Amino acid sequence: MTPAARRVALVTGGGRGIGRAIALALAREGCDVAVGGRTRAPLEETAATARGLGARALPVVLDVTDPASIAGAVAETVATLGPVDVLVNNAGVAESAPLGKTGLELWERHMSVNARGPYLLTRAVLPGMLERRWGRVINVASLAGLVGSPYVTAYTASKHALVGFTRALAMEIGGKGVTVNAICPGYVATDLVWKAARNIEAKTGTSFEEAVEALAKLNPGGRLLEPAEVAAVAARLLDADATNGETLVLDGTPTP
Repeated sequence: MTPAARRVALVTGGGRGIGRAIALALAREGCDVAVGGRTRAPLEETAATARGLGARALPVVLDVTDPASIAGAVAETVATLGPVDVLVNNAGVAESAPLGKTGLELWERHMSVNARGPYLLTRAVLPGMLERRWGRVINVASLAGLVGSPYVTAYTASKHALVGFTRALAMEIGGKGVTVNAICPGYVATDLVWKAARNIEAKTGTSFEEAVEALAKLNPGGRLLEPAEVAAVAARLLDADATNGETLVLDGTPTP
């Protein structure tokens, strides 16, 4: 991406893990980045690192479940960096429980963050993208958005919803200069996996290291993905004008 074509990206959940890696990858590609999330300190750190890569960067405290918070974050981004050209819906929650212990609060938390949040954010920035006839909506879904797994009904349902949202919107706006795609990684070496491993350790007596290894083996490639691998796919989508409505699977399988 040339400086003349510099774009503005808003990345949710950008303070750590996959979101941080994507924000920095987009900065390397020439984007200015608004780093959104609920906790300011990691957002500040990611933004500072992005500035070191030559980008303008803005930490934005944001709750993706709150329409007023979204409106404020988008307005702040536009006022400071410019209109949002690239939206990365990465913020998410992942908790496990058998259905009998999946209470309504847990269910609605997953739907609110993982599905309603991307809907609200996309609605906030899509009109401008369509008016300028250029935009990228990148939804970080999951392999769980394509297949089923036990003990994660709420998470799986919310990610299926995100994949469905991606496909439907891509069809709706196809040919208007804006693309909508979903990245579907398996287990990634992030805080979500470490939390899951600690949960397994507490409930089963398995060691933390054994729990991490067991989660890694659930990926078809038999290993945990790295956040940078997901970020590389997001960066490639900047110039992928003909890629729309796709679910881009990352499962740890080596590329031939």
